[in-house]
Amino acid sequence: MANPRTRGPGNLRKTPAGLPSRLRTGLAIALVMLVLLGGRLFFVQGLDPEGIAQAAVDNRIRTQNIAPQRGDILDSQDRVLATSVERFDLVVNQRLVKDEFARKNRETGDRELVTLEAAIAELGPILGLDAATLRDSVVGKEGAAKRGYSVVAKSVTPEVRNEAIEVGIPAMSSEQNIERNYPNGSVAGTILGFLNAADKATTGVETGAEGLELSQEEHLRGTSGKRTYEVGADGVRIPMATMQEVPAVDGQDVRLTINNDIQWAAQEAVMAKQKQFKAEWVNAVVLEVKTGKIRALADSTSVDPSDPGATDPRFRTSTTVTQAFEPGSTGKLATFTAALEEGVVDPEEHFRISNSYEVQNETINDSLKHATYPMTAAGIFARSYNTGTVMIGERLTNEQRYAWFKKLGIGSTIDIGLPFNKGIFITPEHWERRQQFTTMFGQSYTQTALHTAKIFQSVGNHGLQIEPSLIESYIDPDGTEHPVEANAPRRVVSSKTSQQMRRMMETVVEDGTGYGAAIEGYRVGGKTGTGQAAGPNGGYDGHTSSFAGMVPIDDPRYLVVVTMHRPQGNWRSWTVADTFKRIMSQTLNTYNIPPTTSKPDGYKVFVGERQEYGW
Repeated sequence: MANPRTRGPGNLRKTPAGLPSRLRTGLAIALVMLVLLGGRLFFVQGLDPEGIAQAAVDNRIRTQNIAPQRGDILDSQDRVLATSVERFDLVVNQRLVKDEFARKNRETGDRELVTLEAAIAELGPILGLDAATLRDSVVGKEGAAKRGYSVVAKSVTPEVRNEAIEVGIPAMSSEQNIERNYPNGSVAGTILGFLNAADKATTGVETGAEGLELSQEEHLRGTSGKRTYEVGADGVRIPMATMQEVPAVDGQDVRLTINNDIQWAAQEAVMAKQKQFKAEWVNAVVLEVKTGKIRALADSTSVDPSDPGATDPRFRTSTTVTQAFEPGSTGKLATFTAALEEGVVDPEEHFRISNSYEVQNETINDSLKHATYPMTAAGIFARSYNTGTVMIGERLTNEQRYAWFKKLGIGSTIDIGLPFNKGIFITPEHWERRQQFTTMFGQSYTQTALHTAKIFQSVGNHGLQIEPSLIESYIDPDGTEHPVEANAPRRVVSSKTSQQMRRMMETVVEDGTGYGAAIEGYRVGGKTGTGQAAGPNGGYDGHTSSFAGMVPIDDPRYLVVVTMHRPQGNWRSWTVADTFKRIMSQTLNTYNIPPTTSKPDGYKVFVGERQEYGW
């Protein structure tokens, strides 16, 4: 009989306690995993099915900023001076490119299979690229690692972009670029300014860096939009998936008072003058007398807004507003205007004018030696004698003259949306003994060419001064226009003084230093000026020559100021009256100003019968 304790293999009983340790561990782990999986399944399907689904969607969502269209800058006739154009870069992920893909047939709408080779052959003519070049950018060069980002074509038009995308290569996409374009090159470049390209690398949008592009940034830039879409596991956008878009709001257009025809003509004229005398710079201001609207700010060195780095930083903004200088004899207008307003002189009052004049131990000289002449006050102004100017100016106290100079605008800031240099004009208590006299003939203080225009405008406009303006209106993307409120006129001198000064300015052209500014068929009035220019060390080492004139002088419509700084050569040959004549003639022609029908009405220069006195 067999031993009951002895059991064969078939009779063995394996209890859990008898299992090998590794098997027990494996079973325990499997049990835990089943519990966790069951719990997770219960959570996903029972407790938060929507949240989990949303998280999955969120993981596939991509957000793309939509750049707004920057507003245009227009001239007064709505001609484009600066505009933005939409361009696209075509890019591809080489790692996702397949040898064959499906697309919708553009003619039938049916689904079709297309080989990559066929797609490249189709894409080539659209982009103007050969098949080999396209293959390298789409597929990658042979032997080279595949790139996740490869540029296929840069800066293509929206039309080309649409055609290229329709070819259907799944791994290809486009990136929008907004490029600023200045169709007239450097014409008005110092007014328009330029954009900061570095901003585009960090924000995707260029912002203004200089000129009106900077000062009008708030109006021009617009508001960015946003596009949200889904991508698949391969990173490619799912065509039929939900997409949300908040459209961008484009910027406003800015219409200027500038007339592009006059701006171009004025730039050509000052460039020619700068070349003639090898001057440091020459500029011109064209101002509408009755409105204060600036029709041109021209510089002999202008910046191309598309390539500002090629221009010296000093000339990237208009010298008409940034460069202050001692005006010289054009500054005599302020002295004579103040004397007339205070009633201390009459235009026909008689004086004896010699080459030099002693006053308070100071000697005042004229630029050229001459005999003693019996002259009228108007003649002193016409022949631009320092000696006679001081004789008249000293009839006013320093405080009176300072007050009138300030009232006319010397030392003021003019806000037209461009950086502005208000010049230097110190108070009378700080004047040196000689300075009280030199200020009478435009020395010992500084101003810009636009200051000169502002002062002459107030005298030309029957005594009413209007602040110069450069911006006409703002225009919304839908065409709604917001005109800028016109600057209100302010009386600075009487109508009588204005009439007397205009007759004196006509005498300058008819029988004085400004004869070269005469325009056939029109009554012209103005004032010449040559002032000493101070160097870096404070000493005078150059000159500034200028002419400011108006037409028709009996009731002025337009004012042109031309200024030439540090011309070279013989000072007796320096003249900008011909440049004034050239610019003013263009202005009169542009605005169809008819010839003057009345006769000149200047004052006598000399007392008694007319004498030449060697003039």
